[in-house]
Amino acid sequence: MLMGGTRFQISMPYVVAIFFFNALTAFVLYLALFTKYKPTDSFIEFRFITLILFAPLLIKYAIHVLLAPWHPFIESRRDRKHRHITTPSVSVLIPAKNEEVGIITTITSVLQTRYPKLEIVVINDGSTDRTHEVVNRFIRNYKTKNGAGSSRVLYKSVKNRGKAGALNAGLAVASGEIIITIDADSVMDGRAIEKIVKHFSNPRVASVAGNVVIGNRTRPLGFIQQLEYVYGFYLKRTDDLLNAVYIVGGAAAAYRASVIKKLGGFDETIITEDIEISTRLQDHGYLVRYAPDAIVYTEGPSDFQGLARQRLRWKYGRLLTFYKYRHLFFSLQQRHNRYLSFIVLPIALFAEILLFLEVFLLLIFIICTVYTNDFVPLAFVIVFLGVVITLQIITDPIAKYHKNLLLLAPAAWIVFYIIDYVEYRALISSIRLILKKQKLTWQSWTRSGVFGKSAS
Repeated sequence: MLMGGTRFQISMPYVVAIFFFNALTAFVLYLALFTKYKPTDSFIEFRFITLILFAPLLIKYAIHVLLAPWHPFIESRRDRKHRHITTPSVSVLIPAKNEEVGIITTITSVLQTRYPKLEIVVINDGSTDRTHEVVNRFIRNYKTKNGAGSSRVLYKSVKNRGKAGALNAGLAVASGEIIITIDADSVMDGRAIEKIVKHFSNPRVASVAGNVVIGNRTRPLGFIQQLEYVYGFYLKRTDDLLNAVYIVGGAAAAYRASVIKKLGGFDETIITEDIEISTRLQDHGYLVRYAPDAIVYTEGPSDFQGLARQRLRWKYGRLLTFYKYRHLFFSLQQRHNRYLSFIVLPIALFAEILLFLEVFLLLIFIICTVYTNDFVPLAFVIVFLGVVITLQIITDPIAKYHKNLLLLAPAAWIVFYIIDYVEYRALISSIRLILKKQKLTWQSWTRSGVFGKSAS
């Protein structure tokens, strides 16, 4: 089993960041314990209004936190009548644009799953680096060494169609009953395909989301994303239990080929094709599942600009998807999931509104806290969030891999403020693009090749 990037090497930036984050956390807790509260009537109304504003998010969060721990027990019993040994043919689509650094490692990781009915389709979308050369050389060498009885590795070249267009080109030549997409900077766990495929024994399931894990985690930006992914994907368990998974990330996504072809493939007009297709599946009443044990390691952006570009693409595409499927909000149609239509989607949109207002709300909150010496609410959030994230880490399918985050758990609140800053910038830029009717193109960032270098 190829497990690229799983060894954690402590770096000096990691040590410095952990020390700084936890020192700041300890300081806030100290203030909460030892400073005297100065009651001020003028701030009572602000607190009440803030509580009302955040109530929908708090209710949704409470539902997620309470239900998510039950996922392993309920999931093992759910759809039991459909759970039988099955090995449908699988086609793994790998869209690539300037991915010479890690593309061979990605292909190799898929091959090393040793799934018996496997086909890999690499789609080169107008790369200007050596992607074409290294992939073709690999395929020739693979066929020479393994012969006709091995897994098929196909290669298709298209010209600047974007990620959705590249996936559609791959979908056109794929022969598998199940289509899995994986990014060209990712590494698939040895049992990922097996763990994904078992969910398709239920004929109503049209898509399955895998568990995406950050592989480049030794520097501050890396482990910040690692914590964010652990937190977010853990809460996806509740959406799975309530049949409300509406985002199946393209780095680890699986679809029933007959369904996705019936629906016309991937939408090439929306840059986040993965969010659009998973929302479209929900719109048509199909079941979408989440497989926390189907692990795919991915290389997150290694610099701030790369992260900003990634989140801009996600935010822009998500807002466009909200608009395209606005009829899903508060829908009473029988095929639409009530929890999705009345809770998940409206609160997700409401969260974007609160994010827009967060700068002002945060400023008032800081002034209120410092002026009254009331650090207890912030201390409560810090402790509660730290406990929740600690439990998430130790109950994760790859808890050993994430043990480096245990030192960061007490300071998770700082991490989420950093992420909120990036998301805020992305929201403002997205609104500006939408108002100007401008579009984004398939963006990428400089790869460091954390899972190993490709063939030269």
